Amino acid sequence: MKENNLINRELEKQSRGWSSRSYVYGAVSSFLSTFVTFPIYKTIFRQQIHVFVMREAIRQFQQEGLRHFYRGLLPPLVAKTVQGTLLFGTYDTLLRFVSANHSGPYKLRDRWKAGFMSGSLEAVVLSPFERIQNIMQDGRKNVRFPDIHSILRYFNSCGFKEGLAEGYFRGFSPVLLRNGVGSALYFSFKDPIRDCLSGKGLPSWLPPLVSGSVNGTVTCLLLYPLSVLIANMQSQVGQETLSIGESMKSIWESRGKKVSLIYRGGSLVILRSCVTWGLTTAIHDFLQGNTGRKQE
Repeated sequence: MKENNLINRELEKQSRGWSSRSYVYGAVSSFLSTFVTFPIYKTIFRQQIHVFVMREAIRQFQQEGLRHFYRGLLPPLVAKTVQGTLLFGTYDTLLRFVSANHSGPYKLRDRWKAGFMSGSLEAVVLSPFERIQNIMQDGRKNVRFPDIHSILRYFNSCGFKEGLAEGYFRGFSPVLLRNGVGSALYFSFKDPIRDCLSGKGLPSWLPPLVSGSVNGTVTCLLLYPLSVLIANMQSQVGQETLSIGESMKSIWESRGKKVSLIYRGGSLVILRSCVTWGLTTAIHDFLQGNTGRKQE
């Protein structure tokens, strides 16, 4: 474990220029973890939209059949791969840039700045993917939009300006806030938690797994109301666009003004976040550590 930390810290002290490895590591780790967590994610989405308990969401999947269960897999698979590429790659590049004026270990404020900027860039690129994904996973739209091409045709028929605003980038503001703050929190505490657990006689893969699981879970739970808001805003098609305040008020009232109903699906968020961010962080650090050993 100490050897892994020394390797990671040595990599931090190396050239602060652009490196393609971080982009590759992010892509591979996110791609692999997406396969494991897609069924969990889709169940959470149904709970966010319909305020279902878990067994009701599962019953709805059974009624729709296996063919529709994996409907909507391609957008998150592509989006998560691109997300990992951007998130880890641009974070590494931006971190080297914002900390270029001083040497030594990266400071908390530098990790926060780089994480927030990386998450914001990720939001700009991935918001259209999330928009399409949320429409496809809403069972009420299976007939109207049977596939991705039908959604794209509808967006393109709205005209360029209206298609961007009402189609691909509907609900963009809360996506920007969630991704920026979420990435800043994740990268600020990922390495400190991992380093704190290292050197305690644990297997080398366990500290990054626990770090990613704990950090990702806490971050997702804090920002979960924003995810509910985004899911409801982006799943709407052809309806009047409400402001963020109006959308929040509508969701709050539809949930009976109960926080427990806002967090419906929260138990699965814990499971999904533990698996997703734990695997992603462990795979990423494993690839990074192996590269460090080869360089030595």
